[in-house]
Parts: sequence; C-alpha cells; structure tokens
Amino acid sequence: MAAAVSDEAWLEAMLAVEAALARAEAAAGVIPVEAAAAIEAACDPARFDLERIGREAIAAATPVVPLVKALTAAAGGEAAGFVHWGATSQDVVDTAMMLVARRAVDLILADLDGLAAACARLAERHRGTLMVGRTLLQQALPITFGLKAAGWLVAVQEAREALGGLRDQRLAVQLGGASGTLASLGDRGLEVMSGLAQRLGLAEPALPWHGARGRVAELGSALAVAAGTAGKVALDVALLMQTEVGEVAEAAPGASSAMPHKRNPVAAVEVDACARGVQAELVVLVGALRAEHERAAGAWQAEWPALTEALRLTGGAAARARQALDGLHVDERRMRANLELTGGLVLSERVALALASGLGRGRAREVVEAAAARVAAGGGSLGDELLADPAVARCVTPEELEHLLEPGGYLGSTAAFVDRALARWRAGAARTP
Repeated sequence: MAAAVSDEAWLEAMLAVEAALARAEAAAGVIPVEAAAAIEAACDPARFDLERIGREAIAAATPVVPLVKALTAAAGGEAAGFVHWGATSQDVVDTAMMLVARRAVDLILADLDGLAAACARLAERHRGTLMVGRTLLQQALPITFGLKAAGWLVAVQEAREALGGLRDQRLAVQLGGASGTLASLGDRGLEVMSGLAQRLGLAEPALPWHGARGRVAELGSALAVAAGTAGKVALDVALLMQTEVGEVAEAAPGASSAMPHKRNPVAAVEVDACARGVQAELVVLVGALRAEHERAAGAWQAEWPALTEALRLTGGAAARARQALDGLHVDERRMRANLELTGGLVLSERVALALASGLGRGRAREVVEAAAARVAAGGGSLGDELLADPAVARCVTPEELEHLLEPGGYLGSTAAFVDRALARWRAGAARTP
C-alpha cells in the first residue's frame, strides 16, 4: 500500500496519463504518430527527478507544470511540441488520482475479502457458541458468538461491495482542457477522451468533472465506511478482551512498556486509529465539493494528499482487522460464565412473556421487574425470586421455569441469520474473481 500511494506512484500515474493522451491523440489524427511514440518512450519514471518536480511545483501549485517541462525536454525534437497537447494540469492530476486510487483500492478489496473470510470462519465455527448480547454496554439477551461474527461479516461484505462498485464505475478519466470545453482539440475532443479512457481502463464520463467532485467524495465516503466497518470489528474485539470480560484474545496481544502483565489489543487499537484518520480525511474530500466555477482555487489541490492518506489508512485498517481475527482465541467457558453472571436476568424478557398468559402482560412485567430488582440488589437468582412469589408459582412449575431460564432456548432466528450471512458471503465470494 505504501508503494501504491507513494510519490513515485503518483509520478508513474501522471506519466501514464501523458503517454496515453499522446497515443489517443495520434489515433484521432490530432498529433503525428511519430510524436506520440517519442512521447510514450520518454514517459519513463526513471528519467525524472521527483524531488525537483516537487520543489518546482510550488511555483505553479501543481506538479504537472514542471513535469510537462521535463517531459518536453525528454521527448525532444518535433515531439516536444506535442507534449500535453490540449490538456490542462487538472486533467493529468485528476486522471492520475484515479489510477492511483484503482491500484490502492484493489489492495484494499483483497484485504476486505480476507477480513470477510475470517469473519465467516468464526461465524461458522461458533454458530452455536452461547454468549451474552450487550446493548448500551449492558448485558441484554443471549446470542451466539457466531451471530456477532455474522454481523461483522455482512457489514464487511457490504462495505466491500460498495467500494468495488465505485472502483468499477466511478473511477473516470478526466479530459476537459482549459475550461472544460476541449476547444483545443477541435471536433476530435470526444474521440480523444474516449480513446484515453480505453487506454487507461477508466470509465468515460459524460463530460469533464473539473468542478464536480462528487466521484472523489464518493470514493472517500466508501473508504470511510470500509475503514469504519473494520473499526467496529476491532472495537468489539477490544471490548471483549477487557480483563473483566475476557471472552476473546488476539493471537498476538501486545505488551506494555511499564506493566509486565498487560495483554493489549494492539491490532484492534491500530485499526481504530486508522479508521479515525480516514474520517478526518473525508472532511477534506467532502469539503472539496464546494468548488468555484469551472476549477476550484485550492479545493482540488487539497484532495491529492487527503485521498492518498485515506487510501493508505483504509488499507491499514482492513489489513490489521484481518490480522486481529486470524487466530482469534475464543474462550467459550468465559462466555458461558458471563452469560450466567446475573443469575438469569438476561432471560427476564422470556419469562415475562411466558407469564403474561396467566397474569396478564402488565402484571407479569411488574412481577418480573420486582424480582429482577431484588436479584440486582441482593444477589441470588431470578428463578428463586420468582418461585417465591405465589402468583408465579400458580402459573409455572419449577421445571417449566428452569426451562425458560435456559439461554440456549431463547435464540430466536439466530441460527437462521448466521446461515443467511454465510450463504450471502459464499455467493459473493463465488462472483469475486
């Protein structure tokens, strides 16, 4: 990923645009074929001083001006007069940004596929592993760890599908010339644009998008969703690794520089840091939507580093989330112990529903709430407190109440949901090349 979004990668992409532009213009009869061949031959990144281009870019607020100057010198002869013919700096930078993004997104998609596969393995292996579900950080109802992993799986797969769709449909070539009219190419503008898109393997837009930055903001948003989804997985892992919970552990937890006993959720921490960084970069990319007239003064320049960093951090989030789940240790006994921690309170909803037929819904809820409050205040179990109430004893037998307080009997559609998530994942994996 570092190589895919590096300064060298940007230089390579800009030169690829210049070479493809020359070839497309030659095919359309705009410039001589010999000139296009010489320009293409000159577009060798090894021939260019990257640091010098960067320094000289300050004077023009774009690296394309010094790049074209250097490329013109490298092409030489008659070809020098046809370098960058009819294009503007933003054409080259925007199209190069699409090429850089495509290469980086491919890496991210691969890691999201790996993350989804790790989620699927956990969902399948722990389809019936009981644990407590938590809402607002409090114990709620029984679930299975397989259902939690299935939730991760679907979210990751949906983020992957959205990012993949953008990669295939919204990464488009940019060619508009000075003001988006391609006047410099006469009546060959559309032909050149089409040829450029075909040669670079990018989508052909309806018209130049110099001042319409929606596709960049959409890409940034999809990256933020992907990174945030990986962050949600990581946050769950970190919470489940808390000492007082102890239900999972990363395969390679981190140490502390001060406390020898610590087993820190380092992969999860790094995923969260990446996700937060992507959110910050998204602010810049969405802000660039407010572009002045046909070309913005500063907004699109701000996109280059913001998108580069968003791509890099999203890759980091997906890769480290995948590592966090690979080899994740799941403590099933601790999950069961935590499920029983409250003496059956997590089954209060089930008991109240069962008692409603004999006591009425309102009265049943009052009875169960009172019993639950006594358990919370003084310990004991919900079953014992309920059986001590004559009204309850007339409605259910001790055996029936014991059955109602068995967590595995109140899972609803959990197994079906896990199976649906796995089936959806397998279908998607089969379509992915």
